[in-house]
Formats: sequence, C-alpha cells, structure tokens
Amino acid sequence: MKKLYYLRTFYLFVSFLILSSSATKSQDVSEPLMPFLINEYQNDVSDLSKVYIFHYSDEYFNRFEKFHKDWIEKLKKVDFKKMDVSSQADYILLKRNIESDRYELAADKKNFDQVRYAIPFADSIMAMQRKRRRGTTPDAMQWAASLSKVIEEIQQAKETITRKPLANNDSKKVVITIIKQLRDGLKNVYDFYDGYNPQFTWWMHKTFPQTDSSLSSFSKWLAARPVQQQDVAMDNSGIIGHPIGREEILRQLKYEMIDYTPEDLIALAESQYQWCLKQMIQVSKQMGFGDNWKAALEEVKHHYLPVGEQPALINQLQEQAISFIDSLGLVTIPPIAKEAWRMDMLSVKMMEFASYFLGGSEILVAYPHEDQDFDTKRMIMRSGNFGFAHAEVFHELIPGHNLQFFMFRRYKPYRRPFNTAFSTEGWPFYWEMTLWDKGFDNTTDEKAGALFWRMTRCARIVFSLNYHLGKWTPQQCIDYLVDKAGLERFSAESEVRRSFTGGYGPLYQLAYMTGALQLYALHHEMVTSGKMTDREFNDAYLHNGNIPIEIFRDILMNKKLLENYSPNWKFIDEVNALFK
Repeated sequence: MKKLYYLRTFYLFVSFLILSSSATKSQDVSEPLMPFLINEYQNDVSDLSKVYIFHYSDEYFNRFEKFHKDWIEKLKKVDFKKMDVSSQADYILLKRNIESDRYELAADKKNFDQVRYAIPFADSIMAMQRKRRRGTTPDAMQWAASLSKVIEEIQQAKETITRKPLANNDSKKVVITIIKQLRDGLKNVYDFYDGYNPQFTWWMHKTFPQTDSSLSSFSKWLAARPVQQQDVAMDNSGIIGHPIGREEILRQLKYEMIDYTPEDLIALAESQYQWCLKQMIQVSKQMGFGDNWKAALEEVKHHYLPVGEQPALINQLQEQAISFIDSLGLVTIPPIAKEAWRMDMLSVKMMEFASYFLGGSEILVAYPHEDQDFDTKRMIMRSGNFGFAHAEVFHELIPGHNLQFFMFRRYKPYRRPFNTAFSTEGWPFYWEMTLWDKGFDNTTDEKAGALFWRMTRCARIVFSLNYHLGKWTPQQCIDYLVDKAGLERFSAESEVRRSFTGGYGPLYQLAYMTGALQLYALHHEMVTSGKMTDREFNDAYLHNGNIPIEIFRDILMNKKLLENYSPNWKFIDEVNALFK
C-alpha cells in the first residue's frame, strides 16, 4: 500500500509539472503583453491609493509623481513596432491615460497648495496614520497631546479663514474633502489601537471623539462660509454650473481623440439639424399639419398611455426591437443578454435630472408619481408618449446600453479604463440611425419620435458647447431645447440641469451625436464598401471594448500606428457627404 501511495504521489507531481510547463508555454506564446500592463497599472494605482489614503498631501503627490514617471519609463522599454495593431492601440491608450493622470495630479496639487493655510493641523493627523499603517507602537501621551493641539488649530483655522476666505466653492470642496479624509484616517488609527493597546485607549478615550467632533463641526462651519468668488446663477433658471472655456474643451477633445474644434462640432450639429428638420416637416405634412412640425409633435405627445401602463409598453417595445434586429441579422445577441435585462422606476428626485429613461444593466423609466403636481405629471406623461418611447427603449436596452455593457464585461474587459462617452453614448444613438435606415420607424408617430430624439442630440451639441464657451446662459439652453427640438419645458430644464450639475463631464452631451456619426461614417467605410457585413461590423465593436472610435477604426483597418499617436480622422467630411 505504501509503495502504491508513493507511486501515485510521484505520478501526480510529474503530471502537475507537465501541465504547469504547458500552461506557461501557452501563455508565453499566445497572450499579448499590453493587457497585463494595463491590469498592472490599474492595480498599482488601486493598491498605492489604499496605502496613501490622504489624496491631498505632499506624500501622495510625491509618490504618484514618481509612480507616473516610472511608468512612462517602463512603457519606453516596450518594443512598440513589433506589436500588432490591437496591442499598439492598447499601448497608446495606456500612455494617454497615464499622461492624463499626471495632468490631474498636477491640477490637484495646485488646488491643494492654494488651500494649505486652511488646514494647518493636517500634518499631525497624517503622521499618526503613516506610523499606524506599519504597526508602530504609539507614544500615546504624545499623540493625545498632538490631537489636543489639533483642536486648538481648528479654532485658529476658523479665524484665518474668516480673515481670508477661500477663493471659490471649488476650493471649499477641496478642503471639505481633505477634512473627510482626515476624519477617516484618524478613525482608522483609533480603531486599530483601541482596546489592543491599553496606553492608547487610556489617553485617547476622550481625546479622539473630541477631535473628531471638532473636525466635523469645522467641516459644517466651512460649508456655510462665504467664499471670495461666490457661485451665483447666471440667470433666473437657478442652475449653477462651471463653464470650462475653449482651451479646456480643446484639451478634452484631444484626450477623447476628436480632431475638431468646438466650432466645427457646432457646425456639424447645425447641419444635422437641418436634415432632421426636413424629415420632420415631411412627417408633419403626412399628419396634416403642413410645415407646422411643432403642431404635429404636439399631437404625438398626446398619444401617451394611461397611468400605470408604461412599464408594459417598455417590455413590448424591447421585444419588438430584438425581433426586428434578429430578422435582419444585424448583430449577435447572446440568449442570456435577452434574458438578463431588467426594469425599474425613476424616483421623483431622479426625474429632476432625467424625465424620459436612463439605461444600462437595467432601464429606469420616468413616469409620474402621485407626489408630483398636476403640471409635472402631465409633462412627464406627454414626454413618455408612444412615439418617443418607440425610438428610445432599444437605446437603453438591446442593442444599446444593455447589450453594450453585457459584452464589454465579457470581451476585453481590461480596456474598461479607456471608456469614453463618445463610444458609450455613440453606440446606442448609432442604432437609432441604423434602425431608421432599415425601416424600423413606420408610422408617423414612430418617425416623429425618432426625429425628436435626433433633433435633441443636435441641440445638445449646440447648447452645451455654447455654454462652456461662455456664450450662453442655462436659461438660453433651456429655451433653445424647447424651441429647436420641441422638449417639454420641464424636460428641457431637467436636461440642462443634468448637463451642468448632474456629475457628467463637459463633453458628455455632445458625445451622443458625435460618437454616433463616427460609427455611422465608419460603418459606411467598412460595410457599404463590402469589406464587412453588418453583423461582422457590429460584433467587432462589441468585442473590442469601450475605446475611442478612431482607435477602433484603426484596429478594423489593421493600420500600423505611431508611438506618438495623435488623432487625425476627419470623419465630418464623410458624414456631410452621406447627408447631402
């Protein structure tokens, strides 16, 4: 028996060595380098951020300045020319992200330098956390004395800020963020030693809660304090945003790999709007309203469902879109994707920022709540009419966001750090354009609904860029949406509020149409020319992850890239030719 046991053990050991060797060789041969580097960079950032928890501190800035520099040097050692185009694309995007992280770090450091005077006590708390993270035995009496001094310094900081208020609300937010990080760090210290180190517990039992309470009170006091440059509403809309200016728009466009100026994109939107207007007038004439397309759209808005029946319509419209797409073989929809989508209702608060739908893993439906007033209920019901919903449900679900996110989690998920709104929002709107071309919108209500959304996306480019260029106020943006696209005023206010105060980036609203037109132009290059089928093109997009569409184009064309890559695709010329 003992001999048999040894023989079996020896056999298992040899088998393990063979399998391990085989797996290693397979990995060395077949797996490219860049996914590992991208994953390594993201995990390095995550791990270091958990150690250096005070993200506004000299220690943090110094460590990450060195970290970014080291990674740039690391990339220089990669043989870029020997990689295939997909790996070259990954290299370019990783380098872009690192350089962007360096830029953001420098901006945060500049902001920190401007508010140091407001937090003279920060170093004392940070020093305790630095010692705690390596388990240093504390000098409990000295630490308690330091915290007692922190309480005194907080009072001194209030006096300093009263004499010299913070520059603006952005500076105030930085200080409030720092205070929160200090409280979290101090609690981490206390939780680590309390009850385990008797000396620490004896000295800190009263001192810690007193210090934490002082920090909390300081944060609340600061939130209520005036700043040198107070944010005020630009008009009676009450919407307060922060226009970023032309220079920053250009920087962000370059990051998104859009080789155009804001003026170029406004001109593109206005040209697309004229195409939509001609189509809308044709629909208006079919409905018997002549050139008065706004009257026709008003009629469409009356075709909403009775209270409580909207969710069932969502399900019906999703099944209709899937059936239509499957019948034409336009894209591969995995069975589980068809099964796994789900639905929920938007809250009353969320409807202040979105009065139609939101989507992703699930679709969030806007429909009136009993707590809303009569006018609000009526506007939301009108905005959720059949024609508008017909053109938008598949945008949020399949083949739009829901399918997009489903596939991105399964194909090249390591590219998640490269995500861009121009792809995220461009893909679903590209499908709105595609299904229009394929005849999905048959009735006048369906056509008017599709054109309403298309006109809205044109308007988003115009109003958001004019706002960030400093040319328009929020109220002008609201009025423009009502006049040019026919939005309900409540919906227009929600749209503008979401754009400027909802946490979206300054380029987000222009990403819908711009990204869609990039994909539409690329589809013409690859599919209309006969190089690919619809299914091949659309599946290729879903299998390449959320990346800038110009880079996706390079991959499809197997175009060898330059290490010092710069965007140069002039897709507007092709778009204009397609919509003459």
